[in-house]
Amino acid sequence: MIDFSLSPKQLETIKNTRAFAAAFLKDARAKYAAIPNGPERFQSTRPIIEQATAMGFTKGFIPPALGGTSGSHVDACLAVEEMHAVEPSVTLTILANGLGLTSLILGGSPEQHKEFLALFLTGTGCPLASLVFSEPAGSANYFEAGGKGMQTTATYDSSKDEWILNGEKIWGTNCAGWDFKGADLQVVACRSVVSGSAAVQDSKPTENSSMLLLVTRALIDSNAEGAYTVVRHIETPGHTACSGPHIRFTNLRVPSSHVLAPPGTSKAQDLIQATFTTSAATVGAMSVGVMRAAFDCAYDFARTHDAGGSTASLLDRQSVADLLIDIKMRVEAGRLLTWKAAHALENQHQGAAELAFEAKIWCSEAAVRCCSDAMKVVGVSSYSQEYPLQTYMADALVLPVFDGGNVGVRRRQIQNIFLQEGYSPWTASLEAEEAGK
Repeated sequence: MIDFSLSPKQLETIKNTRAFAAAFLKDARAKYAAIPNGPERFQSTRPIIEQATAMGFTKGFIPPALGGTSGSHVDACLAVEEMHAVEPSVTLTILANGLGLTSLILGGSPEQHKEFLALFLTGTGCPLASLVFSEPAGSANYFEAGGKGMQTTATYDSSKDEWILNGEKIWGTNCAGWDFKGADLQVVACRSVVSGSAAVQDSKPTENSSMLLLVTRALIDSNAEGAYTVVRHIETPGHTACSGPHIRFTNLRVPSSHVLAPPGTSKAQDLIQATFTTSAATVGAMSVGVMRAAFDCAYDFARTHDAGGSTASLLDRQSVADLLIDIKMRVEAGRLLTWKAAHALENQHQGAAELAFEAKIWCSEAAVRCCSDAMKVVGVSSYSQEYPLQTYMADALVLPVFDGGNVGVRRRQIQNIFLQEGYSPWTASLEAEEAGK
């Protein structure tokens, strides 16, 4: 039986998230946009993140079994759409906490859960977590046969039972924390190298050399000065109040108790894959939020303007109505694809990963098309600051290229699924529930 009805709890989630968005997100852009400096724009949003933490958003990324209050993946997508339709920058900062905690939640030991999740369960302050994965030279081809692997490396010091971390990372949302001296928790992807080996760029990655290290702010503070630095902040056309700077680790010492995924196993790659599979559906929901906001703006304009013509409004014009119809259909289709992917992930259906990747690709690219079509409805005025459509477009442009670019990563993931022996094209949809039993 197919039933797309939302439960009373899910309707309550939408209601509560809309209330939060109306109270704390709606006017955020107008306030931080007046700040010319990107890092300061990010810092200005701290009170909103603190409020979100107090209202349980951070704790909501953690499952009840570990002391949190998270619901289903579908529940999360409902909240993500509501927030991202109103204020993408602050929403991305909130969601990056979830991305940063996912690998720890999935792969941490009971001792690591107790130690490293504690700060995010208090419901106070505004702690930040970050998955630190991408590197300045690019990361799409890290793990392919013959690939160079991650250039951020960890060398084991047996005399102190510590790993020495070196290398540079970029685009890790929240990674530098509020004061740019390090987030409360960074899950750092790197690879192990043998002490005394050749230069990193000449050192070939060995099988299963990937690692994940848990780097806390307290750990950074206990290291020598300069062990963690921000190389530069990045100004972007959209999501202008987020922080994902270029950072550098220089002989940062990490105790073995902070190793989330050791070398010699596939655990690091498995956790990274699982984390980015879940986040694919999340980006689908983010994209639906942007599409929805673009539709609302263009629809309101078409209803209330006639461009000096003979009709009561632009909505009476077939060309305008057709543009709005196309946007609306993409919103509805994207939302249902995202819900389907989230439901499949939640229930561990065979084919769930394919649906998540499809949701990320289709919705993110549809978001860019929707913003473009909405701007066509409004006309040249959409390029002015008077209407938010140009900011929606700037926010939408990153969706196809981040969280695993659609060309270099996400489509390749689906291609690899297609190449699997015995691949069944419709397992992800028509046969998903049967396959998951």
